[in-house]
Amino acid sequence: MRTVLSPQIRIGQVDIANIKIDCASRDDIPVILLGLQHIYTTPALKKQVFAILEELIPFKTDAMGEFKKVSAHKGRQGMEQWNILVLGCLRLGLNTDFDRVQELANQHRTIREMLGFGCFDNEVTYGLQTIKDNLKLFTPIIMERINVVVINAGYRLLNKEVNAAIFGRCDSFVFETNVHFPTDINLLYDAVRTLFSQCVEWNKNYPIPEWRQHRYNLAQFKKLYRKIQKLRHSTSKDEAKKLARSEEIERAYLAYIVMAESYLKRVQRTREILKIQYKFADNHFAKIDEFIGHTERQIEQIHRRVLENETIPHNEKVFSLFQPHTEWIKKGKAGVPVELGVRVCIMEDSNGFILNHRVMSQETDDKIAVLMVEAAQKNFPNFNGCSFDKGFHSPTNQTRLTELLERVVLPKKGKLSKVEKEREYADEFMEKKRKHSAVESAINALEVHGLDTCPDDGIEGFERYVAMAVLSRNIQKIGVIKRDITRAERLKLKRAA
Repeated sequence: MRTVLSPQIRIGQVDIANIKIDCASRDDIPVILLGLQHIYTTPALKKQVFAILEELIPFKTDAMGEFKKVSAHKGRQGMEQWNILVLGCLRLGLNTDFDRVQELANQHRTIREMLGFGCFDNEVTYGLQTIKDNLKLFTPIIMERINVVVINAGYRLLNKEVNAAIFGRCDSFVFETNVHFPTDINLLYDAVRTLFSQCVEWNKNYPIPEWRQHRYNLAQFKKLYRKIQKLRHSTSKDEAKKLARSEEIERAYLAYIVMAESYLKRVQRTREILKIQYKFADNHFAKIDEFIGHTERQIEQIHRRVLENETIPHNEKVFSLFQPHTEWIKKGKAGVPVELGVRVCIMEDSNGFILNHRVMSQETDDKIAVLMVEAAQKNFPNFNGCSFDKGFHSPTNQTRLTELLERVVLPKKGKLSKVEKEREYADEFMEKKRKHSAVESAINALEVHGLDTCPDDGIEGFERYVAMAVLSRNIQKIGVIKRDITRAERLKLKRAA
């Protein structure tokens, strides 16, 4: 059973509209709570947001294995959707982990008041897994819809005209995944230790041979891995020494992949025993089959690279076994030769709100310029101008964006023709181009408030984390506006007194 927020105020509970928030504090918590309080205390805004939050219902699988939503009116009481929104905003707005979110939800007085708990609800607390499971109910689509409502509320708070034109700034950055630097030898080690872990887990319940000395065997494999890590090609001018060191390196790599192949055969024998003798269904082997494939691929690539002196094509490489969506990205930044993650593109308006975003899996800037504009216009019909950097340029983009927008600031790569010079050196173009760098401030704010490294697993978790960060940032922006208005009003009263 789920409710967005209980309409009945209990004894000892403070109404969210009456919660006193310290506007003089320089911490991030008060401005996040101010933004959430504004949502709750604005009737039209509250109605829209609550209507969307009602869709946050968990799924369950039926007898046929199909997903169905749990009834919102039956069963035990689940976490209220409003509380899920509050905790999600705090997690991203504070750039913190679930452990701190749990501590704040259970011990922070003002946050507990925002969650609807009173002074007699001290024994009501949230478990760590409860918070994790409920925050996963958010989807990027639901957060995008809430985001549009929140931005429109921000415009009204700024007394912006309903039909006022919106000018955006579009740019991309790399959101890093939580992975170590990939090499073919450490990826092979990751694959083998994962296979060991799964087989040892099965061995606890089923008597399977060959796993009694699993700790010793894995230690021996790691010993070879560390040996290869320390080996370096000789820089001596003596060709004999160079050749001897090269042969030593090849022998170490060969011993490493031979041991990996022997362990791989052991895993495959274990798989056959479980399937034939213990009647395991094929779906039990999904994970182990995936990592068997990883192991075979890494053995092959190491053999080709070291023993056959072959260069492995980039499209055949994998940069993380546990976060397979990770990409190897070179953006040409000074002091940053490579970044491991996924590109994220954002569209910011002149008021600092993030209008929309896009996770660019295997995409480049020039492929998504038109898509970003179309998405912004879908949610904000008054969006009629945008600035980009040179990375978004292509002849097709120039033509299509001119059709969609009244003002397009998209510098061309390379040499300019006479007509292009007139366009790019016009006063309005130059002014918007100079102001375009302000989008870097929005990117930095997102990185500070969560988008530095993604702790969530899988591409679904990655997309959900990005969408939550954008929504949290916009709610925090509303909180900043409310704080500034409150400070101005207090200063005005002080001067009058």
